[in-house]
Amino acid sequence: MRAAIAAIYAFARGADDIADEGDDMPALRLERLDAYASQLDWIAAGGTPTDPPFTALAEAVRRHDLPLKPFRDLLSAFRQDVLRSRYADYASLLDYCSRSANPIGRLLLHLYGISDPAHVQRSDAICTALQLANFWQDVAIDWRKGRIYIPLQDLASFGVSEAQIGQGACDERWRRLLAFEVARARGLLESGRPLASALALRTRLELRMTIAGGLRILAAIDAVGGDVFRRRPALRRRDWVAMAVSALFR
Repeated sequence: MRAAIAAIYAFARGADDIADEGDDMPALRLERLDAYASQLDWIAAGGTPTDPPFTALAEAVRRHDLPLKPFRDLLSAFRQDVLRSRYADYASLLDYCSRSANPIGRLLLHLYGISDPAHVQRSDAICTALQLANFWQDVAIDWRKGRIYIPLQDLASFGVSEAQIGQGACDERWRRLLAFEVARARGLLESGRPLASALALRTRLELRMTIAGGLRILAAIDAVGGDVFRRRPALRRRDWVAMAVSALFR
């Protein structure tokens, strides 16, 4: 499955970079994402594009009968990144995650031959949680890109303003807000943990490592009192040891 997974990653990484990286104007970013969509249409029609990453993707789609909807959902989310920089509430953020993160898990489940709705739901929970952990880890980075992923409703509930994010002010209100968001992400990760039991041994260990990594990032955010402005939480050598132990024995 390595070639297929590599093709999925190359597509997602390339499209995400179009939305996020460089200095292109929004119109050009959208045009380039539309070109990705056209390549998917070509693959759907049975064609084989000649440009990377689409040649390998076409082969993976045919060989493993991969559905194209998850790829189109990814493009929908990346277009949204170009056009939208704020989320009114948690439901709208979850809708974004359902297209920006969950499709990857669903594609992997397809490769593994798993279609049970309960397992799909657990996969969605894990993928959404990892996306949220990345958002809370990268609040300062996203601010510099003009984006805030913390729901505006949550900001208002905890008395935190957008200006405070720009100032990197980590007061008690901010600490309580980020602790709240971290707890929600942690709950999603834990709810998805039973999915591992449906996987073969190697893949089971990989998923457990992934969950452990997400939990370690969330713990690191808590450890700095939510001050992600001055110290971006990241995995260190000792974290990998703890993750390995968790993968083997939890």
